[in-house]
Amino acid sequence: MNIQRWIARREINWKTLDNLLRQAETKGLKSLSAEQIKQLASLYRSISADLARAQTKELGSTLIGDLQRLTARGYNQVYQGSRRHEWQGVKEFYLWGFPQVVRDSAVYIALATGIFFLPALIAWWYAWQDPVFIDLTVPESIIEAVRDRGELWMGSIVGHEPLASSSIMTNNLSVAFKAICGGATAGIYTIFIMAFNGLFLGSIGALVTQNNLGYPFWAFVFPHGALELPAIYLAGGAGLLIGKAMVFPGNYRRPDAVKKNATQAAKLLFGIVPMLIIAGIIEGFFSPNPAIPDAMKYFTGIGIFGLLIAYLKLSKNSTIAS
Repeated sequence: MNIQRWIARREINWKTLDNLLRQAETKGLKSLSAEQIKQLASLYRSISADLARAQTKELGSTLIGDLQRLTARGYNQVYQGSRRHEWQGVKEFYLWGFPQVVRDSAVYIALATGIFFLPALIAWWYAWQDPVFIDLTVPESIIEAVRDRGELWMGSIVGHEPLASSSIMTNNLSVAFKAICGGATAGIYTIFIMAFNGLFLGSIGALVTQNNLGYPFWAFVFPHGALELPAIYLAGGAGLLIGKAMVFPGNYRRPDAVKKNATQAAKLLFGIVPMLIIAGIIEGFFSPNPAIPDAMKYFTGIGIFGLLIAYLKLSKNSTIAS
């Protein structure tokens, strides 16, 4: 290989890449046009090959050093820029993409919410007609605390907040995952999860109300429930999306329908996880705190739910306009 001729032929590419990198480093990658960015990436790959050739042929430490610095600068722009783009995508999803997915899935989420609330109302009503019903649907330890000792059972969280919070998060995420994955059973297991949790909450609500503990109980539930319960409804909606595609694929082939709806369900999941993490922190550290007045807990829960509704109304246009 004629070294001087090779260097002369390749040097123009090195200088072009150097100029593009200087602009990107001083003014930012956004200052480059789409064509320049494509050229930068192409030159980076080409000059990486030049570096490998120079090292193989031992063309001198000065040339190798220059090419190493050039490729290092190119790497920073190509791959860090890609990572910045990925983080921008995550930001945009949580800013307006997730609210849009929720709105697109509104029918399924509403159906899951109804499946939750109907058994809750039935359990509430039936518990007042037949006290034995509560014994069949509520754990004995909770019944003993409420009926026999006249106290709520959540006081055990106080003093063990970090452990309790992580345990609550794990349990809630487990319920959400089961509700979503239940879509694979044509939605049957999803329906069971929603109905069972609704039945349990209705029975608990009747139990604490019958024993004059309704006000402090709902004060405990409101702050974290403002995120936790909607997240469970969203998970139920995601499971029903998958189940619907399996049973009623519509104009799609069944595998295509499942893939389409599962993608939408996955987007719901990405939004559900942060909601449940935040709810777990609130339930572990704020909701059971005896130093916080019950009225403040109600106010906080209402405020969180209001913010959630406002967030779910966000759209890309409204976000940009603001």
